[in-house]
Amino acid sequence: MRQNFPGTSPFEPVIGFSRAVRVDNTIHISGTGPVGADNSDAETQARHTLEIIRGILAQAGARMEDVVRTRMYLTHVEDWEAVGRAHGEIFGTIRPAATMVVVAKLLNPAWRVEIEADAVVKSKNE
Repeated sequence: MRQNFPGTSPFEPVIGFSRAVRVDNTIHISGTGPVGADNSDAETQARHTLEIIRGILAQAGARMEDVVRTRMYLTHVEDWEAVGRAHGEIFGTIRPAATMVVVAKLLNPAWRVEIEADAVVKSKNE
């Protein structure tokens, strides 16, 4: 069974995407930017983005502990340690598979980071 979870982006209906999609026990979270912390430093943007992800996971019936994969997109290579530190604060013991990539630009030029996540929720029998 598929369930879409909308976010607040005005681009969702234009582009045709959902903030998150849950299929059975798997949740895929779209690239999430630091909306509301646009002009902050990279570490603050990463923390804020991860809190947005935490919120959508909760709506989909999951927790950060259920995350099995993250992808971090940075616009400045020198931000990797700061973003990594924010990621590690939450995922240091969870240890999902993670990728960090430097890109030329994100949709909002003020964003220094965008993060995607995938989670798998354990069934009640596990």
